[in-house]
Amino acid sequence: MNYRADHDLTGTIHSLVVYPIKSCAGIAVQQARLTATGLEWDRAWMLATPDGEFLTQREYPRMVLIQPELLATDMRLTAPGMPALHVPYEVDPAQSAQGGSPIRVWKDTVSALDMGDVIAAWFTQFLETPCRLKRFDPNFRRIVDPKWTAGTESITQFADGFPVLVTSTASIEDLNQRLEAKGDAPVDARRFRPNLIIAGVDSHDEDRIESLYIELDADGADGADGGGAQEAELQMSKPCSRCPIPDIDPDTAECSGQVNPMLRSYRQDQRVGGALTFGMNAIALAGEGAVLKVGQRIAGNMRFD
Repeated sequence: MNYRADHDLTGTIHSLVVYPIKSCAGIAVQQARLTATGLEWDRAWMLATPDGEFLTQREYPRMVLIQPELLATDMRLTAPGMPALHVPYEVDPAQSAQGGSPIRVWKDTVSALDMGDVIAAWFTQFLETPCRLKRFDPNFRRIVDPKWTAGTESITQFADGFPVLVTSTASIEDLNQRLEAKGDAPVDARRFRPNLIIAGVDSHDEDRIESLYIELDADGADGADGGGAQEAELQMSKPCSRCPIPDIDPDTAECSGQVNPMLRSYRQDQRVGGALTFGMNAIALAGEGAVLKVGQRIAGNMRFD
């Protein structure tokens, strides 16, 4: 029997991507634990200036060339021309006990823990600007803007504003058809930095889904893994407004300049004041602790505002 066959649409999880360091390269994974702040390890670290201002690809495109790898005991980072760097998952216990220092993410001031001078020197050398790697303080709660969550309190770490970003294979394919018709090269989903890519739906169906349901496997739906839940539920909360990052080639860090002009021709969204949007920000309503896997079935009902 089809999963939630009575719903408006069904499909599958096509891809899962975790971005351990904000604005650096992502890691495509076969499975990821859903936590209160999004996929496990997603945006758990962030680069900042010595005085606590966050850094992103918008100003430093070379950040996309920093490739994380999640190992058993630590995170390994590589970048062109640099030796591999190993970053511990946890901060020195003494520093954790003292608490973090304030750091800014857009309009939010949050608490963060510093990863040390050796790690800071590696990033400073590669990006050619003074910066430090910060770990989100696990004792701090960064609340998602309640304007978009229908009264549900949700938290996130160093993401721009929401725990999970969802898009679809069909939306990427639609964009590429438009780019190729204009004579431009196609792009892939890395330009949009989604966490969850769904398949089997029509282009930009994610814009109109009210809640996205994910059928959990038996081994990821009980006990500590999912609290006995048979499915996870993501509330699709806010269209994702787009900045210059989709125009940055993730393989070269060069600005290609073709994506946002194309989005401007068909993706101006009145729900967010006419901004260019691609993908939907989401929060978890059910399934915290469950394991999401590529290939799991999804379903949703559509809303038409």
